[in-house]
Amino acid sequence: MHVAALTVELEITDGRTLKDKRQVVRSLLDRIRGRFNVSAAEVGRNDSVRYAELAAVAVSNDRTHLDQVMSKVANLIEGEPRVAVVTRELEFL
Repeated sequence: MHVAALTVELEITDGRTLKDKRQVVRSLLDRIRGRFNVSAAEVGRNDSVRYAELAAVAVSNDRTHLDQVMSKVANLIEGEPRVAVVTRELEFL
């Protein structure tokens, strides 16, 4: 069994209020969960208006498959025009 955890710190470029931030974060999390069948949540920087930390986690018996899925998740996040990726880390447990 393999577990992959992707953690991404984002700068919300359109974020002026927490409501703006929540809209962007919720949209990203819904798309990640819906397209890739992974668990995803905001895990840090909750009170910051301009920054968010998201995590996506998946379990599989094939590490290569996990690497591909997490790469697609990262590409979806990086393709979002309302955010800029500050840091990105992928761990296999």
